[in-house]
Amino acid sequence: MAATRYEPWDVLSQLQGQISRIFESQLENGSTTSAATADWIPPADVEEYADRFVLKLDLPGVNLSAVDITLDQGVLSISGQREKEAKASGVERSRSERVYGRFHRRFTLPDTVDAASVTAQGTNGVLEVVIPKQPKAQPRRIAIVSA
Repeated sequence: MAATRYEPWDVLSQLQGQISRIFESQLENGSTTSAATADWIPPADVEEYADRFVLKLDLPGVNLSAVDITLDQGVLSISGQREKEAKASGVERSRSERVYGRFHRRFTLPDTVDAASVTAQGTNGVLEVVIPKQPKAQPRRIAIVSA
C-alpha cells in the first residue's frame, strides 16, 4: 500500500483555481465587470442621518481629481486608480503592503435620496460623499367646505 501525504490546503488551492478560471472565461467573453477588473476595494463607512447619508472612503495616495463618481438609476459608483510610486534608486530590499491599481465601489441608494444634490469632497485621503434625502411630505389639514 502506498502512503500519500495529506495536504490540508490543497482544497483551497483547487477552489482558487476554479474561481480564477471563472473570471478568465468571463474576460475572454468580453463581459468584463468592474469587480473583475478592480485591483483593490477601498474601505467605506456609511452613516445615515435624518436628512442625509454620508459615505466616507479611505483613498490615501489617490489623486482625487482622477476619481470618477457617477449616480445612475439609484446606483452610486466610485472608481479611480492609485498610481504606483517610482522606486528610489539604491534600494536593496523593500516590502510593499499597499495595493496599487484600479478600484471600484458601488452603492445602491434608496428611492428617498435627492440625486440632484449629491456632493463630494476630499480631505486627508478621505473622500466624503454627502447624499441628501428628499424632504418628507408633511401631513396637512384639509378643511371641509360646506356646500
